[in-house]
Amino acid sequence: MLTIYPFKITDKEKADQAFSIRNEVFVEEQKVSREEEYDEYEEVATHYLVYNDDIAAGTCRWRFTDKGIKLERFAVRKSERNYGIGSLLVSTVLNDVRDFEKVIYLHSQVSAMGLYAKAGFEPEGDLFYEANIPHYKMVFRG
Repeated sequence: MLTIYPFKITDKEKADQAFSIRNEVFVEEQKVSREEEYDEYEEVATHYLVYNDDIAAGTCRWRFTDKGIKLERFAVRKSERNYGIGSLLVSTVLNDVRDFEKVIYLHSQVSAMGLYAKAGFEPEGDLFYEANIPHYKMVFRG
């Protein structure tokens, strides 16, 4: 049986593990440029890491914006997919941000929309591209 547990990142070692996952998923697998992947919000965002047993398996972050609370950078290592890690990350972050009474939203890759829909997000607006990948804005309706 696997042991999967998420937590907020509070030290450099864990942050480095999260960045390694993002590099593997976004830069290497999805061919997003490093310049687009790592931005000026790294220091102000709240980051999370999920372990599957002793393997750093997934990560994400959230931050305040002018429009509310934006969830972003959800990434799960290819070898760690299909264990519910993405869903666990989404529910963990939602539990942490619901009390702020702000709009909660994200920009979902089209391929990940089902994950976010199961958590209570609904698409809003038209298809757009970020890093040459099709996305929709999705808003949490709970």
